[in-house]
Amino acid sequence: MTIYWTTFQHQTWKFYAAATEKGLCYLGPHHLAVNEMEVFLHKQLPNEEIKENENVLNPYMLELQEYLEGKRQKFELDVDLYGTAFQQKVWQALQQIPFGQTVTYSDIAESIEKPQAVRAVGAAIGANPIFIIVPCHRVIGKNGALTGFRGGLDMKERLLLFEKVKET
Repeated sequence: MTIYWTTFQHQTWKFYAAATEKGLCYLGPHHLAVNEMEVFLHKQLPNEEIKENENVLNPYMLELQEYLEGKRQKFELDVDLYGTAFQQKVWQALQQIPFGQTVTYSDIAESIEKPQAVRAVGAAIGANPIFIIVPCHRVIGKNGALTGFRGGLDMKERLLLFEKVKET
């Protein structure tokens, strides 16, 4: 299997993206450097070849562009998520958060029937390899505060303002 990657830029947004034949497997902020993507891909898919190929990623980047232009609220593209069973469960829960709404880490822990695992949920959210598409930016602290985000709190705030978030 080959993993294809590209750099995506739209207006002031800039990301690294990677996909397998099954779907998008990585989307991360450009300011973290391509090295983060490479480390993730080598860890999760150690024997696979990594090639730059913008054409393979175009369908994914088109949906992301539509989102960033306010023309899309839900992603339909296939994702190929790599992580532990617990992380997978958390990431599936994240995908259920509606556009324009936020939930807390406790809400996610309860939704996966692990109400005592709030910290573990936070760690799994932090390990989310496909930010925005798997909307970890919609998770906030119990007190309403913006908390950790791989893209930085300024990007998290920007995404939430863009979505005109309503607290749940």
